[in-house]
Formats: sequence, structure tokens, C-alpha cells
Amino acid sequence: MDKGILAGLDGLPEEDKARMSAMIDHLQLRDSLRMYNSLVERCFTDCVDNFTRKTLQKQEETCVMRCAEKFLKHSMRVGMRFAELNSQAATQD
Repeated sequence: MDKGILAGLDGLPEEDKARMSAMIDHLQLRDSLRMYNSLVERCFTDCVDNFTRKTLQKQEETCVMRCAEKFLKHSMRVGMRFAELNSQAATQD
């Protein structure tokens, strides 16, 4: 977890800091799992349409790879933009 997140909790007792840290870790894990599940569902729905084989066909596999790459690039860009806006807001205060 990012130590900067806990910087604002300096006035709290150690027990409360630990509880907040655990809660933040839980929320981050939950959000990561939601993002992963969204990626899998979206790419599977968009790319896989033939259930006659156990394995993906070549075009399905290529589609899934492109879909996952686009999704991850988009997520990284959104995260970078959020960090930029957060940084700007912090410097304006």
C-alpha cells in the first residue's frame, strides 16, 4: 500500500492506523478483482463466439489479446490522469 495514504493518519492510535491500513488493502484488492473480472467478461463477450472446441480459435485468441491490451492501456491512462489531477489539486491547496 502507498505510504502516502497513511500520512494523514498520524494523529491516530496505532490500532486505528492498522485497522485503516487493513481496510484500505481490502478495498484495493476488491477494486483490482473487479477490474480483472470486468476485463475477462468484456473480452470474452466481445471475442468468443464459437463453443465447438475446448481451445480458442486463432482469431478469438488474437481478439482477446488485443482487447486485454486495450483495456489495460486504458486503465493505466485513466490512473495516470487521475494522478495528474490529484497532484494539481494538491499543489493548488
